[in-house]
Amino acid sequence: MSIKPETIKLLRQKTGAGMMDCKKALSENEGDIEKAEEWLRKKGINTAQKKSSRLATEGLINVATGKKGSVIVEINSETDFVARNETFQKFCDDVANTCLEYEVKDKDSLLKSNFINSDTLVETELTNVIAKLGENIVIKRLNYFSEPGLFYQKYLHNAISPNSGKIGVLLSFSAEDNGKDVESFTKQLCMHIAAADPLSMDIKSLSPDVVEKERVIFSEQVKSSGKPENIIEKIVEGKIKKFYSEVCFLEQTFVIDNKTIIKDCIANFNKDTGLNFSVNNFLVYKLGQD
Repeated sequence: MSIKPETIKLLRQKTGAGMMDCKKALSENEGDIEKAEEWLRKKGINTAQKKSSRLATEGLINVATGKKGSVIVEINSETDFVARNETFQKFCDDVANTCLEYEVKDKDSLLKSNFINSDTLVETELTNVIAKLGENIVIKRLNYFSEPGLFYQKYLHNAISPNSGKIGVLLSFSAEDNGKDVESFTKQLCMHIAAADPLSMDIKSLSPDVVEKERVIFSEQVKSSGKPENIIEKIVEGKIKKFYSEVCFLEQTFVIDNKTIIKDCIANFNKDTGLNFSVNNFLVYKLGQD
């Protein structure tokens, strides 16, 4: 039977499928758009399942904040070309907003949640997006913050949109007021975190395993110099102290001025403003980083 171009166009708009696929779907279903859409979906699911084995190492980091909490999520695609596609970007935004709406705290729960403003599950919508874009799409990881009385700040490096980029930082903090001074200061702290990539908030929260690993490496390095044991111990402790200043957020040198330690920056900010500001937690996601 003859299929009108207007009908093909309408099906393409509804499904995002190619023109020839739409024409074939309509021909197979006597021009019935709903049946053709179902036919394409079945075809798309099969296609998506084949694509799901391919590596997805590009994509976006999305950071979103709301009244209930804040979320940071990484969604991967196979190519940067798809990462810049409006359909992919909207999917990423909708996933982040789904997490906010339903207070989703892990990936497994997310996949079984209803997609925002929809009766469709997230895992089903993910399959639909794979079919539309022709690439494997993977929701890789997410973290959800929700603590009473806290404020949130976000920063996106190499931003593609206001909510997504290649590096994302989410910062939670407390202060007596969240005005312009705090907005500017926390944005700078987020930029620092993106650049310095701290491993922990402070020395006591740094993993003992990480410290011990560095201590062993430093000891082996210094032993080869032939120095006395007591001197070796002092040198190793000096190296450990320097290590703390490189990986612990509050001990790091502020990248904005390259001279003041972060904990001193916070103390100075509170002295100037009297806002009793303190950082509660932070997360940094870098695209493709485990």
